[in-house]
Amino acid sequence: MISATGITKRAIRSHYDLATPFYRLLWGPHIHHGLWDAGDFALAPRAAQLKLTDTLADLAHIRTGDRVLDVGCGMGGSAIHLAKSRGCHVTGITLSGLQRRWARTAAWWQGVAATTEFRRDDVETEVFAAGSFDVVWSIECTEHLTDKPRFFERVATWLKPGGRVAICAWLAAEDAAASEEKRRQVEQVCTAFLCPSLGSFSDYAGWMERAGLVVDGTYDWTDRVARTWELCESRVRAWGIDRLAPWIDPAQALFIDHFSTILGAYRSGAMRYGCIVAHRPPSSTA
Repeated sequence: MISATGITKRAIRSHYDLATPFYRLLWGPHIHHGLWDAGDFALAPRAAQLKLTDTLADLAHIRTGDRVLDVGCGMGGSAIHLAKSRGCHVTGITLSGLQRRWARTAAWWQGVAATTEFRRDDVETEVFAAGSFDVVWSIECTEHLTDKPRFFERVATWLKPGGRVAICAWLAAEDAAASEEKRRQVEQVCTAFLCPSLGSFSDYAGWMERAGLVVDGTYDWTDRVARTWELCESRVRAWGIDRLAPWIDPAQALFIDHFSTILGAYRSGAMRYGCIVAHRPPSSTA
């Protein structure tokens, strides 16, 4: 695991309160990577984002009636899609009050207000009853967590026996800590994108296993998602967002300036993008 210092929950909340309109303008209702088939980039970005969501949902075996916790729900894009397409009940949690209001409004507009709930809170301090969920789901949020091992310990209690965990995350490469250049690239990403740390595939698997979860599969999608940052960078320049951002908040300008940093980290092998799926054994006790 590679860490950065000085990143606070207040800074993360402020970033998303300010940046959410930029996200919506730049990338649509889903705040996460798109997933393309290797070598075939004809798929539109919105469809690629839905492909990532549906692929993860298939791996997590999300079924009608499942109760799903969406950690880092953003504007509610994935939660609303799961509620509509899979017939499940989704509780979304976000640090941002603006995102919660946006998600609630979008859920009402799309007819799933009765099967979705959105909370503004810190998942690292939130309390859920044992066995509350069939699935704990998170796309690109665990990067912002301060104590990742403890998070998975709590996840194991929130799941019903046999419940599943489905995570997509930005990851440090397995050898990043041993390379000065790769470590520098990962640390730059942590600082610019407000990530207290980035773990590797083996870090995540270890945290899950120590929490009593069984890892079912790990999937490296780096080459299939990197186009996300190529598109974002080109849109930022074409639409003049890079010139507008400094007038709104210097932190947003720093964030936008480092789109090329994360793309470079993917290309150099300093970072990976991964999906990890696990389950709580049916016979385990929390």
